[in-house]
Amino acid sequence: MNKEKPWTNIVENLSTVETEVYLDKYPVTEGHLLFVPTRATEKGIIFALRLALETGNDILAEGKCDGFNIGLNMGKAAGQTVGWPHVHLIPRHEGDIEDPTGGVRGVIPEKQKY
Repeated sequence: MNKEKPWTNIVENLSTVETEVYLDKYPVTEGHLLFVPTRATEKGIIFALRLALETGNDILAEGKCDGFNIGLNMGKAAGQTVGWPHVHLIPRHEGDIEDPTGGVRGVIPEKQKY
């Protein structure tokens, strides 16, 4: 695993000692954030997932989105392009796509609808 973290656009008010939060360089939606554990360990990844979930719930409660997706790409076959674990928080809004049924199942488009 590459130990270099390529992100530079940190969101200071959301970052913690255990997890740094960045704006995604290629956002899927407005407010797309990356939660990057400061240590690439299972404990670090779990902490980042927990912070992403808490942040998603906060922005949902504040009315800044209508829902959210959380994703983690681990390995080239899963689409990972940066060699450091990181969790995506993607805010969603009613009508941002025609039919959101299936959510993250859309990583394989023909499997999304069921």
